[in-house]
Amino acid sequence: MIGDRWMLLIVRELAFGPKRLSELQRAFPGLSTGALEQRLNRMATEGLITRERFAEVPPRVEFDLTDAGRDLLAILGPVVRWAMRWAWSPPNADEWVDVTALFRLAGCVVAPPTGVDGEVELIVEDDLEVALDLYTVALSDGEAAVTHRPAQRADAVIKATPGAWARAFGPDQACADLRISGDAQLAELFLASFQTPRSELQ
Repeated sequence: MIGDRWMLLIVRELAFGPKRLSELQRAFPGLSTGALEQRLNRMATEGLITRERFAEVPPRVEFDLTDAGRDLLAILGPVVRWAMRWAWSPPNADEWVDVTALFRLAGCVVAPPTGVDGEVELIVEDDLEVALDLYTVALSDGEAAVTHRPAQRADAVIKATPGAWARAFGPDQACADLRISGDAQLAELFLASFQTPRSELQ
């Protein structure tokens, strides 16, 4: 089940709550509708997700994680850390990097110390500093939770273009182009969670 390249990514998307098929389709532009439905059917058969039909016109179907499916989130953190240490390379000039996918993984990767509480707002901007997308990572009681909405009280805000975000998350760990305001230590805690210590890169 987890050997399929899409399965854990579907789990990642459902970590935010129930989603319709159309919402999952938008998250995976490289996966055909038929291939996505095939995987969802298999995951439902294996007890990883539920499928709920609503008596509406047009018909609405939502998919959600079961307890067994939600347990798979614990696997994502180590996989991401391994990939960023051994398989992550600087993107080519014409390569698109979905940096928000890393934002969505923050709940599996970021492990704040107990006693650290705060919200970090993550904003993707264009070259004119116009916001294109926004996520919030709430740190509390040693855990991180990610939402796709503005922070209620942003203790730290990190803004950057997609390219600057990709460089910050990449092997060079180049954060100079990130615009950080508010609690710099909280922002650094978030960023450091995705970075391999330089001593391990040598």
